[in-house]
Amino acid sequence: MAKITLRPVIEADLPILFQQQLDPEAAALSAYPSKDRGEFMRHWDGILRDNNVTARTIVYKEKVAGHIICWKESKYEQRIGYWIGREFWKRGIASAAVTEFLVIVRNRPLSAEVANCNLGSKRVLEKNEFELLDEGVKTSMYKLGA
Repeated sequence: MAKITLRPVIEADLPILFQQQLDPEAAALSAYPSKDRGEFMRHWDGILRDNNVTARTIVYKEKVAGHIICWKESKYEQRIGYWIGREFWKRGIASAAVTEFLVIVRNRPLSAEVANCNLGSKRVLEKNEFELLDEGVKTSMYKLGA
């Protein structure tokens, strides 16, 4: 598994995370569309101010490889999501990040939504013991814990 570090997201990470989410191939594999700069910065300002959100920057070989986040989707549901910059794909970084993040975020159950075309992300979740709950037309829902 890749040797990564998770640390709190800092403002200096945001331009890198912004560029990563603009990548058309990455966006095509995501269940979420890219945001323009203003929308992206407003979104992350809200994330960083919300005490109910746990967000970490994924660092690999001293570079920002992406981010991982957990948020409250509803009163009874917490979600996990992650984004890895394309230059860091296929190195085990997402799997390692989810493994380490699950030690930080102890709340269960956790759910994750994945675009059906994103086979790599599905494998990441399955390696980390998430179970497929529902396979929809465009996305699949995974769950960890009771």
